[in-house]
Order: sequence, then structure tokens, then C-alpha cells
Amino acid sequence: MTKRREVPCIVDVVDLKGAHGIIEGVEVTCTRCGNVATSFGTSDASVLRCFGILRNGCPRKEDNDYYESEEE
Repeated sequence: MTKRREVPCIVDVVDLKGAHGIIEGVEVTCTRCGNVATSFGTSDASVLRCFGILRNGCPRKEDNDYYESEEE
């Protein structure tokens, strides 16, 4: 069984193209592999959604716990 890692992520507010034009959202980047997830909205729920996307779509097939990095 593989040990879960805590992996910091970089969270940026970005403009995303939606069905009704440009919408503010978040872009979350894994600092371990560079995988990126985006979500509409800038709330904590949007960031958590991105963490879930990263976990489910990890190109390394890892089951990581992601968190927002304190570093800029």
C-alpha cells in the first residue's frame, strides 16, 4: 500500500472561458508533477474541487492530499 503524501499546490485566480463569456475562476497547480486543474468561482469550494480533480486525475496514479502552498 502506498503512503499518502501531502502535496502543496499553487492556487491562482484566473479568467476562464465559460458558456456566457469570461468568468473568474481558480487554477490549481500540483508542485510535485505540474498537473493543473481549473474551476469556476474563487471560493474555498472551488479550490477544494480542484484538489479533487487533481487527486482523481493524477498522471502518476498517486493518491495525494493536496493543500494550498503558503509560498508565492
